[in-house]
Amino acid sequence: MNFLSRCLLLPLACFSGLALAQLTSPIGTPAAPAAGAAADPVVPPHVQGQGAGVHSPLSPFAPLKPREDVVPWSLLTDIKTEVKNKRITPVYTPGVQALNQKMQKVQGFMLPLGPGEQQRHFLLASVPPTCSFCTPGGPESMIEIRTREPVKYSLNAVVVEGKFHVLQNDPYGLYYRMTEAVGVK
Repeated sequence: MNFLSRCLLLPLACFSGLALAQLTSPIGTPAAPAAGAAADPVVPPHVQGQGAGVHSPLSPFAPLKPREDVVPWSLLTDIKTEVKNKRITPVYTPGVQALNQKMQKVQGFMLPLGPGEQQRHFLLASVPPTCSFCTPGGPESMIEIRTREPVKYSLNAVVVEGKFHVLQNDPYGLYYRMTEAVGVK
């Protein structure tokens, strides 16, 4: 399992009390529980990742301010999932499908995938992270961003514009990607 996959699954393990090995087993296949853990091999539906994530009331960062010029997270997170070939796959609404391969603006909080002040590849999340080892929500609440020019890392919300991709069968389990992105005000 690669680093990005672990980053996306770790919050589920933390939240549900399951061992990471249990989460990475094929759906419905019993996995050996970690020492002292319950033997529940299936991720409970309430933990599979629905909605925009949890913005901690203790967070020093304000929630995102509504903007008319960006794709709302409420649209991106309004999806269902189904199990196909032992994988959880997204079922997108027509509104989400209409965004595919078009230039869009999105706002969110940066989760860098590499070191440095200037970022060209990062995740954009709907809520700020509260743990440096956990993503703040499920895959419906994050967008993988690849930029043309580096974007300066910020703890505060950023807005980027680029070509939006709705992913059907991403090997990392991501639902959305933006390419050729640039930072905007």
